[in-house]
Amino acid sequence: QVQLVESGGGLVQPGGSLRLSCAASGDIARINAMRWYRQAPGKQRDLIATITSGGSTNYANSVKGRFTISRDNAKNTVYLQMNSLKPEDTAVYYCNGLIYPVDIWGQGTQVTVSS
Repeated sequence: QVQLVESGGGLVQPGGSLRLSCAASGDIARINAMRWYRQAPGKQRDLIATITSGGSTNYANSVKGRFTISRDNAKNTVYLQMNSLKPEDTAVYYCNGLIYPVDIWGQGTQVTVSS
């Protein structure tokens, strides 16, 4: 069993930065990849960043160059550093762990980009 807990969301002005954290507990050795998704009101949940167990990363075009996914194995934590935030980045951000073929989800954290 794996549990994921996100933190770090909040209100930020356009152009600002936030760092989201996703703390994993349980049988984390089984996780194949960690991912960040986001869901804006009335829209589908979209994959925005992935980091594999081997350390490879991948990003959606909408966040490439602005967001960085990373992990600290000693802390069992994955991060999403978000820079140059835009109002369209406003969404609930979800941490996801893939234990193929099962997805494990965190509870989500709200990010609001507004002046």
